[in-house]
Parts: sequence; structure tokens; C-alpha cells
Amino acid sequence: MVSIKKYVRKSVVAGSWYPGSADALLQQLEAFFAKTEKQESGEVKALIAPHAGYAYSGEVAANAFRQLEGGIYKTVIILAPSHQYPLKGVSVSNHTHYATPLGEVKVSCVAEKIRKSSSLVSNVSEAHLKEHAAEIEIPFLQYMLTDFEVVPLLVGELSRSDIDEFSDLIIQHMDESTLLVASTDLSHFHPYNEAVSLDNQCIDSILSLNIEQAAGCEMCGYFPVLVTMKIAQKLNWFNRLLKYMNSGDVIGDTGDTSGVVGYAAFAFYEANKREALSSDQGRYLLKLARDAIKLYVREGKRLEPQTNDPMLKENKGVFVTLEKNGQLRGCIGHLEGMQPLYIDVRDNAINAAFHDPRFKPVDVSELADIEIEVSVLTVPELVVADSPEAYLEKIRPGSDGIILECGGRSATYLPQVWETLPGKEEFLSSLCMKAGLSGDCWREPEARIYKYQVVAFKEGDFR
Repeated sequence: MVSIKKYVRKSVVAGSWYPGSADALLQQLEAFFAKTEKQESGEVKALIAPHAGYAYSGEVAANAFRQLEGGIYKTVIILAPSHQYPLKGVSVSNHTHYATPLGEVKVSCVAEKIRKSSSLVSNVSEAHLKEHAAEIEIPFLQYMLTDFEVVPLLVGELSRSDIDEFSDLIIQHMDESTLLVASTDLSHFHPYNEAVSLDNQCIDSILSLNIEQAAGCEMCGYFPVLVTMKIAQKLNWFNRLLKYMNSGDVIGDTGDTSGVVGYAAFAFYEANKREALSSDQGRYLLKLARDAIKLYVREGKRLEPQTNDPMLKENKGVFVTLEKNGQLRGCIGHLEGMQPLYIDVRDNAINAAFHDPRFKPVDVSELADIEIEVSVLTVPELVVADSPEAYLEKIRPGSDGIILECGGRSATYLPQVWETLPGKEEFLSSLCMKAGLSGDCWREPEARIYKYQVVAFKEGDFR
């Protein structure tokens, strides 16, 4: 048996870009994560996170890594740019471990497999010596995950065909427990308003997986992001923006905002087979819902939308949810497809705004304060269990919407409700009571539980 000598890559930015002691680093990370929320959109397959000093980009980065909560990730492939070395192609570190104040993380054997699989990939040791863009992500991973290994890859200049080839190579070395992390910052050193405009264009290109448009953006993780987008196209992933800020937001009005740096966090999710919709389709449905409510409240007329998109013409279960100042303002939908999706979004938007019996009709003065969310459902699936306790093992908090049927009554909660009812028994008991039954009705032999997932689009994700 061949013994491999341990070769630890020590931190080059601990004590400057982030705290140099474990206690101080944990304290800072805890403060960042306290400001984040888990977004329930499905299984996270990839993240885009910033790589500046934690004082500037740490809060944004935490919003990305918070999405790993509850997931199982054994291998994390980090795609990072090369700031310190003029790299062409991709470089794999020959280190066996990466060290931070929180301890050492082993480099996966996948790194060497990738290096041996393509002429695009080599080991340029000089590129890794002082590079911070991969290292800066590791403490966030250490905070959120246990028992994982990393594959730190520095991605230099690639042609369009190289991007295509390299994306295939990464896909070949991914499995169900692999996470992809692309490390990037956005625009650099523009006046605040100009930076926001530039970054919004970049964000739109990433959300729509428009690689040609993204190729014109200002990002210092340009090639890592393009590779991630290419993989998302090939694997039919969808994504969402989790957080955007720039350094001007961090330093506030008292600081110099004449030259700021932009930071954004994204998550990419595995599509739910045929039910998955793209960001562009989600954007269309949100606009349709808002236009339908506007027309109805102002003129009492029903919008007559048009689309040539065959997926939007399919019958799908869908709910439209309205919130005002963070509070529910209406929610109406269908668990299964009743009519073409885009028509059902129109009808459910109007019903949520004007016919939800729990609320008075929306007034025109409220339109600016209302946030709309469209949740498209997968086909509900019966949960087969031989005991009430077995139900608890087969439902996934945060991922599964639940339908409960018992005694001729039924009720459902969307997956988003797990945010306020995180316990499984608490969730099911509340669902029973929503159906007008006793809180333990889910334990009855005649009870039936169905689960489904949603792809949710919220207006705030596209601002």
C-alpha cells in the first residue's frame, strides 16, 4: 500500500481577510448566519458566493452557504479564479489538505482524477500559493458541513469550447453527494449607482442562464461562473438570487461610495423532472400575476394573457401567495392541474387578492406593498407507511409540501410553511387542525398523507 505524504496548504489570508483564531472566526460566522434564511426551492446542487474579505462580503456569502442546511454533501468542488497568476486552463492543487483556523479539510481523490482526465487540467503550483478565492469559501463550508472533502480548482482563461469540455468533465465526476461552488465578486470600483446597474445586468444573465450575456459582465470569477452556468444548462438546473449587496451597503452613508465592489449569492437546484420551470418562465408568471391583479382592482376586468410556451400551457398544480410587509395577505391555488398553468396563475392571483375568505379584498393603494410568489407543484405522491411514526421518516422538512386527508376533510401546507413549523409532528398536527380535525388525526388508520415539491418564484428574487 502506497503511503501519500501529507502536504497541507496553510491559510494565506487568516488574520487579514478573515479572523485568525477559531473563536473569533466562529463568532463572526455566527453573526453572519444569524441574518440568513433557508430558501425552500429544492435540492441545492451548486452555489455562487463572493470571495472578498469577510467584513465586506461575509453576509452575502453566508446567504449562499445557509442553503446547505439539511443536505448531505461529501465532496465540494470549488471553482475559483486566479488573481495572482496568469493562468490558462485549469489548475488542480497537489496539496492533500487545506487548513483554516477551524481545522484541516482533506482534498478529495476526485481532484487527481480530474487532473488525469483532460489536457485542460494541470498542476500549476505557483497559482495556488497566494490565491485566496478558493480558501475564503472553506470556513463557510466547515461551519455548515461535517465529514466532507474539497476539490479546489483554479479556473483560468478558457475558450467557449473549453468551457463546454470542462463542464462535461465536472459532470462526469459528480454524484448525488457532490456540491459545486463558484467563487466570484461582481463589478469593481464603480460609483455606487453605476455598480448597481452593472451588477443587475450580470445577475439577470445568471438567473436566465444566458452565457453570452454573462460573458460581457464584469466578474473576477468570470470563468468559474460561466462553467457553472454551462453545467446548469446541461443538467437542467434552475437557480435563484439569494442576496445582493456591494461594499457601499456595508460601509453605509458615512463611507466613500465612489468606487464599490459588488457581491451576490446564488443557489442552483435540481429540477423536479418535467415540472421544473426556468427563471425566465418564473419571471413571466410573476408579471402575469401582478398584471392580472392590477387590471382587476382598477377596472374589474380579467386579463387575457397570451403565450407560445408549451410548458406554460400544461396543466399543473399551482398556488399564488401574496404577502404584505412580511405577513400573509392571501393564498389560493390548486393541488393538481385544472387548466393551462398560465391561465391558472391568472385566476389564482385574482382569487388570492380578492376572494380569499380570510382577508378583505386587496385595495389599489396596497399594490406597491404586496409581494407575489408563484409556487408550481409536482404531482402529489401518496406516502405509504405501516405506522404513524413511519410517516415521520418519509417526509422531508423544507422540501415536501403535505396534503392530509382524513374523515372526508383535507388540507395542505406548501413547503414554505416549514419555516414557521419546523417540527414534523407540529407540522402535521397544525395541518390536522387546519382541516378542522383533532391535532392527532394524522395518526388515525384512515388518514392519508400525500407529498409534493414546488418550484417557487418570488418577486424579490428578480429585483
